[in-house]
Amino acid sequence: MRRCEVDRLDSTRTYWVPTVASPHRDWAGAPGCRKGARFIIDSRTMQASRDEFETFDSQLDCLSWIMRHRADLNRNAPEASIRAVPLDRWLLGLEGV
Repeated sequence: MRRCEVDRLDSTRTYWVPTVASPHRDWAGAPGCRKGARFIIDSRTMQASRDEFETFDSQLDCLSWIMRHRADLNRNAPEASIRAVPLDRWLLGLEGV
């Protein structure tokens, strides 16, 4: 896992991130958001974020992290499913909804 600065990532690799989509308007995990708003989980705060996140080198690493922290994630992202998604596809809006 590494702290992410998108413009410094190697474009020839696939990076994975834990993502969540807001299940309804003004969701407790991101107050004031709209239904379906997409976020990446910040591994330090275990909360939904748009610009503070870490990347994982493989889908397995990302899924393992999600499973290890599922209690905190359930508490900070209630009613939502956390998914491991390729960062490039998330940034393009192709995944994470």
